[in-house]
Amino acid sequence: MLSGLSVRARVTLGIVLYLTVTILLLVAFPSEGKNEAFKPVDEFRLDPWVPIKIGPLDLSINKAVFYLIVSCMLTAAFMIWIARRMQARPNRVQAAVEMLYDLTYNTIARQNMSPELAARWFPFVGALFFFIWVSNLIGYLPLPINTHATVNVFGIEFPAFAIYAATANLSVPLVLAAVVWLSYHLEGVREKGLRAYLASWIPAGTPRAMRPMMFAIELISHSVRLISLSVRLFANMLAGHLMILFMAGGLAVLLGVAAIAWVTLPLAIFFFVFEVVLVATLQAFIFATLTSIYFGEATAEAH
Repeated sequence: MLSGLSVRARVTLGIVLYLTVTILLLVAFPSEGKNEAFKPVDEFRLDPWVPIKIGPLDLSINKAVFYLIVSCMLTAAFMIWIARRMQARPNRVQAAVEMLYDLTYNTIARQNMSPELAARWFPFVGALFFFIWVSNLIGYLPLPINTHATVNVFGIEFPAFAIYAATANLSVPLVLAAVVWLSYHLEGVREKGLRAYLASWIPAGTPRAMRPMMFAIELISHSVRLISLSVRLFANMLAGHLMILFMAGGLAVLLGVAAIAWVTLPLAIFFFVFEVVLVATLQAFIFATLTSIYFGEATAEAH
């Protein structure tokens, strides 16, 4: 019967069936009342695990810092492990790494920067791509980091498992974006000199009366880059984690309808696979590509 339906008809039928089952569950199992104890914002609270304060400077270890440390260690360990096992006849792992190298060097760096600039800044761009990629990926691994809920194992209380990504905290992408923003400006000044670099912001042939306005527009454009580069990564990772959180059980807890989890959990698995396979990689790729573009524009000849 279904074999005669088109793909669009099958998708439509699947959506209708899914919504029908959801409504039937809500009717058959009415809400037990709003759960006041469950607060989704707690999933993103950064309570200090190891308080470290030096005067007004707070260097406390929390779960965001923990994930950053793990990301750095995994990235460095993986690269060292691969470097020591390079062979003339590559195995599958080495072939995959060489594909990633080709992606970061030829597709990201060389297509947006001159050969000399790419040779100088590729280590930075490549490290940035892999660090963000690893940070995004491990953000989907459930780890015992939820200190607001505990699990009793043989009489010992352990933190409950939860997912969290350091890149879903705005401060992390903002710092990465600030490093990129400052670096490409410094490279532009090093390449051209301060006066020539600022002059390159104004297109050649611009009437003298229009130059102040064009310079102001470029100044705003460069300032907005700092915001757009960081917020893009932050918002996508945060949205993905919120979707997984609500579909995996948060929605059932908020509504007080436990049975609805039978419907939302498959969606959570779908979003999980989608986020891990596509979004985590795509956001790292976009961040690194925009970084290369900014470096290329900063050192390009004025037109």
